Amino acid sequence: MNDQSTDLRETVRERYAAAAVQATEGGTACCGPQAIEVDDNFGSTLYAADERESLPAEAIAASLGCGNPTAVADLREGERVLDLGSGGGIDVLLSARRVGASGKAYGLDMTEEMLALALANQRKAGATNVEFLKGTIEAIPLPANTIDVVISNCVINLSTDKPAVFAEMFRVLAPGGRVGISDVVADDTLTPEQRAERGDYVGCIAGALSFAEYRQGLVGAGFTDIELSPTHTVADGMHSAIVRAVKPTTAPAGAGSGAALPLAHDNSGCCS
Repeated sequence: MNDQSTDLRETVRERYAAAAVQATEGGTACCGPQAIEVDDNFGSTLYAADERESLPAEAIAASLGCGNPTAVADLREGERVLDLGSGGGIDVLLSARRVGASGKAYGLDMTEEMLALALANQRKAGATNVEFLKGTIEAIPLPANTIDVVISNCVINLSTDKPAVFAEMFRVLAPGGRVGISDVVADDTLTPEQRAERGDYVGCIAGALSFAEYRQGLVGAGFTDIELSPTHTVADGMHSAIVRAVKPTTAPAGAGSGAALPLAHDNSGCCS
């Protein structure tokens, strides 16, 4: 990883560590923490009221995503689900309820403060089919072919090595496993420089791929049945989108290496 990528990762980690601390300490004892909202396009307002009311206040307050991946992943009883960049645990806890006692929900995050918050929220929610892991989404600490569904909420755009993320998603998914994520995606007409003009990297804007680049990255990792569906605009030419894809039951040789079809987008210059 080059120096700029390392600096960007540390900037992301610091921002989300601060968000975790704010979610833990903010608000009043009677009302719970105050939500950390960027604007109406991000955060807990994208979840249904009954979902928000059923979870610990701190999990809601730490929500910084651009969608609600559990609403589109079509989770089923007994499935094993992995949330990339799980933050305060909102999507993991919602997933755990959907897959039931016979299923398992994993959350992966690189930020100690978010992991501590997520574990506290797990205890408050009484969720027993949940496990939080420390690590990066470019090197998932799980064996191959062990996950049925990968979800993520506005996190992949923060990675400085998206081909590695796509390859790792493919690796951990069992044959026939699927992806159901929310992410920020740019119009194909926007250059990386134009994306950077619309917002910073940590704000989930500058690092976003275009629709064509996103599809290209998933194809290169070996995925099929790829769908990218914009849901709402977060900046001029930038959209929150639902991304779906499937790992074939019989993967071709070399699939999932992350090198078969490198992305055209170069994140290294997006924030300079």
